[in-house]
Amino acid sequence: MEDKIAAIKAWLGTGSLNIFGLPMSGKDTQGLMLAKSLDAKLLSSGIIIRAKEAETHKNLTGHGALVPTNVFYEWVLPYFSRKDIANKPLVLSSVGRWSGEEDEVMSAASAAGHEIKAVILLNISEADVESRWFTAKSLGDRGDRRDDQDIETFRTRLEEFRTKTLPVLQHYKALGLLVSINGDQSRDAVFAEIIDSLYAIAAKANAASNA
Repeated sequence: MEDKIAAIKAWLGTGSLNIFGLPMSGKDTQGLMLAKSLDAKLLSSGIIIRAKEAETHKNLTGHGALVPTNVFYEWVLPYFSRKDIANKPLVLSSVGRWSGEEDEVMSAASAAGHEIKAVILLNISEADVESRWFTAKSLGDRGDRRDDQDIETFRTRLEEFRTKTLPVLQHYKALGLLVSINGDQSRDAVFAEIIDSLYAIAAKANAASNA
């Protein structure tokens, strides 16, 4: 796997990988693993937004809805230009979840030298993520997140994904950037499949550049 990771790093440069999936699909977990392996910085829109809500004493997402687009632009997009992530590759966790935001995300990323090279979708059924939610709640390992407070709120998040985020993924697919991964595996198996898929893209790009 080390050789594959080295090839991915060479292909990625200071670019970005954007990871999407249903709530509880493992986006931040895989994002952290990728960031560590690729010497990249993790930029999670969920973490940023929850921190901003706490800072501003606002509750925009507590009922399961996505943050309004204008607020997303104000709170999240400036992170691409931060000095502490300059000249580093980025792993994005669901940055730009509402249809239409993807163009602004790609523009901001490219302008800051972090062109989006691939978009990873962790495929898993709604039934399976609900099962994960119930297990996590029984174990008490979801903290006091307002957007996870009850199953109705969680199901609102699933509906937001269906209606607002799936069109985003279709757009990335049309651009040839979408990589679909089986998310219903162990954490390590998901990671291995991501690495294999990204390596295939990197190898193809390298072959094309040497042709």
